Amino acid sequence: MTPAIIAFVVVLLIGAPVAVVMAISGVAGVYSLGGERLVGIIADRMFSGVSGYMLIAVPYFIFTAELMNQGGLTHKLIAFNNALFGRIRGALSHVNVTVSLFFAGLTGAAITDTVAIGKIMIPEMKKQGYDAEYAAAITACSSIIGPIIPPSVVMVVYATLLRDISVIDLFAGGILPGVLMTLALLLTSIVLAWLRGYPKQAGTPIRVAVLAFFSALPAMLVPLIILGGILSGMTTITEASGFAAVYAIFIGVVFYRNLTLTKIWHALVTTVKFSGVVFFLLATSAVLGWFVTRSGIAREAATLITTLSDVPFVQIMLVCLLLIVLGTVMDVLPALVVIGPVVVPAMVSLGFDPLHFAIVMIVTLNIANVTPPVGMTLMTAARIAEVPYERAILASLPFYCAFIGVVLLLAAFPFLSTWIPSLLD
Repeated sequence: MTPAIIAFVVVLLIGAPVAVVMAISGVAGVYSLGGERLVGIIADRMFSGVSGYMLIAVPYFIFTAELMNQGGLTHKLIAFNNALFGRIRGALSHVNVTVSLFFAGLTGAAITDTVAIGKIMIPEMKKQGYDAEYAAAITACSSIIGPIIPPSVVMVVYATLLRDISVIDLFAGGILPGVLMTLALLLTSIVLAWLRGYPKQAGTPIRVAVLAFFSALPAMLVPLIILGGILSGMTTITEASGFAAVYAIFIGVVFYRNLTLTKIWHALVTTVKFSGVVFFLLATSAVLGWFVTRSGIAREAATLITTLSDVPFVQIMLVCLLLIVLGTVMDVLPALVVIGPVVVPAMVSLGFDPLHFAIVMIVTLNIANVTPPVGMTLMTAARIAEVPYERAILASLPFYCAFIGVVLLLAAFPFLSTWIPSLLD
């Protein structure tokens, strides 16, 4: 185990990509267990890590999201949500949150939401008198709803990586926590808007609101098609993801008429690049995961947690703190594939429901995505807003506190994560 830890720390400190870190530390760990006799298993483990049929859904979901971005969906969703919230003080702030809720069912990736929504909403918010750092903070914080509301690339990767829970249960389990995160953001946004006197807009005529709704409706049906097919049992997740991509092309070309061959090509290129990163991470994490299982690190982690506390709530909070710390220096997917094989078996052995802990872990890692010093979504939003990163961090603190409150609720009340999946049994 020691050679693997040394290799992990050294390669990480020299700045190597996380996938390379996991590959080298995994090889070192495997060699320490059985020498050259076990090294031959590495290629087999890497192949098995990316050979799952369900993983076909990953590039399809990414492709669907890129098609929606290229097809101008964001403008349609913003127009519709603006019609709903225009009369309320701080309207654009609330629109930013609700657009992310709708957009979450289309992308499943926080950074995609940040760029797609931020490039439109942040300049408009600045124009109407909102602080630039506030615009960046609300955009970044609302975007992390994306990997919680299904479909979610992170959940597909989790189900493939841990194999102890179905992706259908993860999708269903993420619905209520995603809604809670949205409500927490909206409540915080409303309070800040009144305290700071942010502007409100003129009311939208009923006719305009109805037109905005019907204009956005075909795009809003995408997550319903995906979830309806999967949760009803009519399609597998892979089939639903493929149909969603075909449907996205159809509405972009036929209904919205602004999805050209050039834009489709750009969406394909982005899909290939992002999918390559995901699959390389999964391949190398399979090697490290096999080593973790054989070496007994998970059992040692469980023992360590119990020595610190025997109270379940305190135990899960300690793990959440670890996830936050890890998430400050890693993006969500790399952090998941590094820590997942260690803490998940440990927590399950301590008696935690696998689905409950999975949702808490996914939510916490995504909150870490807006936690400095890395906080990629917040950093991206700050760049779009042309504001120093430090100011964006300060502006995000109220929303961050709201998110921590949601994590405490999810940790204390498992039914918030397990209730909807139980209805499908």
